Amino acid sequence: MAETDLKKQLDNLIRLQTIDSEIYGLNREKESKPQEIQVLEAAFEEKKQSLAALEKNLLDLQKQRKETELDLASKEEGGKKLQSQLYSLKTNKEYQTMLQQIQGSKADASVIEDKLLSLFDQGDKVKNETEKEKQRLKEEEKIFLEQKKKIEDRVKEIDDRLSQLEAQRKQVAPDVETKILAQYERIIKSRDGLGIVNVKNNSCGGCNMLVPPQVINLIKMYERIITCEMCNRILYTDE
Repeated sequence: MAETDLKKQLDNLIRLQTIDSEIYGLNREKESKPQEIQVLEAAFEEKKQSLAALEKNLLDLQKQRKETELDLASKEEGGKKLQSQLYSLKTNKEYQTMLQQIQGSKADASVIEDKLLSLFDQGDKVKNETEKEKQRLKEEEKIFLEQKKKIEDRVKEIDDRLSQLEAQRKQVAPDVETKILAQYERIIKSRDGLGIVNVKNNSCGGCNMLVPPQVINLIKMYERIITCEMCNRILYTDE
């Protein structure tokens, strides 16, 4: 192959590499986006669990309150029945016994009332906390949806740019000889999208391995494709 031909082929490869590097970078970024959305969703779901726990607690307190109200009503009804029977008793002993039962019933009712008041207080507190948490979660959802949309918009931008780059690649790739293009494409698949690199300061631009002066001279001769002994990438030099 003539010197100017190989030099031109390498120039075409460099143009192609510029396009491919952006393509590989964008594809890597795009691949990370679903994971970013999953992280956002997981964080938002965790915040929703806090509200769910408060709502469950509120329901439990409401259930306890209803049960306690029924218990109190039952106790008060029992007290009324005892009270209604009080004056039908014939002996003083029966009367005193009934009085004790009535006092006991009232004491039990008082304890239940205290419990009911406590449940009302707890219910009001949890209800307020639940309302605040709902409002906070509403704001969190707004932030979550904005962040998610931002990621989705970025994916669309990437797709649009990839379409442009693929069109550019179709224009440049035919300028590279089939054999050289095949070698280059084998390399970029195994070397994370980097198939041709510049030699700077006597080092490979891909793996930083030292490139001996005699190899640099071979590159400058443009007689054949020269690759790095370590990473197998195609080498070129601007010198």
